[in-house]
Amino acid sequence: MSDSEPTRGRDSRGSGGGRGRPGAGRPGGDRAGGDRAGAGRSGGGRSGGGRAVGGRGDSSRGSGSRGSGSRGSGSRGDGGRGERPDRQGTPYSRGEAPGGRREREPGQFDNSERRGGQRLAPKKPRLPDPAIPDEVTGKELDRGVHQQLRTLSKENAEGVAKHLVMVAALMAADDLEGALAHAEVAARRAGRVPAAREALGLVAYRMGDYARALSEFRTVKRLSGSHHLLPLMVDCERGLGRVDRALDLAQSPEVGSLDIEDRVELAIVTSGIRRDLGQLDAAEVALQIPEARLARQQSWAARLFYARAEVALAKGQGEEARDLFSKALEADLDLVTDAGERLAELDGVVVDWGED
Repeated sequence: MSDSEPTRGRDSRGSGGGRGRPGAGRPGGDRAGGDRAGAGRSGGGRSGGGRAVGGRGDSSRGSGSRGSGSRGSGSRGDGGRGERPDRQGTPYSRGEAPGGRREREPGQFDNSERRGGQRLAPKKPRLPDPAIPDEVTGKELDRGVHQQLRTLSKENAEGVAKHLVMVAALMAADDLEGALAHAEVAARRAGRVPAAREALGLVAYRMGDYARALSEFRTVKRLSGSHHLLPLMVDCERGLGRVDRALDLAQSPEVGSLDIEDRVELAIVTSGIRRDLGQLDAAEVALQIPEARLARQQSWAARLFYARAEVALAKGQGEEARDLFSKALEADLDLVTDAGERLAELDGVVVDWGED
């Protein structure tokens, strides 16, 4: 699946645009149903005091003899089980347990005894799957995603692949609601496929649902063992207002396993957090990474230049900021930033987009 990289403009979270890589990617209950035994067994055990002390060899059980048809203090012939005393000597009829509670008939269950009270209302009917155009085949995905889908049946894999293609296409078109519908279907049909869970997380991230996005990204990490979503996880923590946790995560040992592009993304996010906190020197230091020397030849060059320009502007270094915005515009072949607009503002040019 091709990458989709949304433009985020001036939003300091991500400094110039979020990452969207839908093709690069698990939702047990308590059996508290009460005692397995019927309610009648709680009324003092077997009536008549239980088994006789004499053991199996004795001819008597309780105080009565089998031969005489009695068990305990009641006679079978006289309907001795029709009315039995409890431990306090109060008789109760069959079908009724001590305390006036009705005895549960075989095969019957009282949901009110379940932990949590009455049975919850049934879930709403599942909506039909969103439509997929005939020209979408699913073969548009990256080879790595197809490898993940091999764990599914052929029919299911083909369907999930098409939904993932639609996620990428609709995210590129900024139709996030449509992308979410396809991503949810893909995640439901392929809950243990990292690509499907990542697609759902990326849509949630774009929609600003950082809690859901973070949950999906963590699932991807558990399923795949990969840490490539660490920059987005840090940004989600930031979006949830947990800045300290975000900075701790940005300094976790997993950072060492990231490739160059992901390390740059993490540096951009970390710099944005520092800038939000007013720690401008730390924000500048965060972007001073060895990979920056090769930035002009890399796909992440525009975002890195943009982040550096933001820091320079915050420090009052107007000329430096203008130079960096110019470099960002030059490197921004995919138009993932608004570097051109920022340059125009610095030059005092007002752009009137009109309403047509």
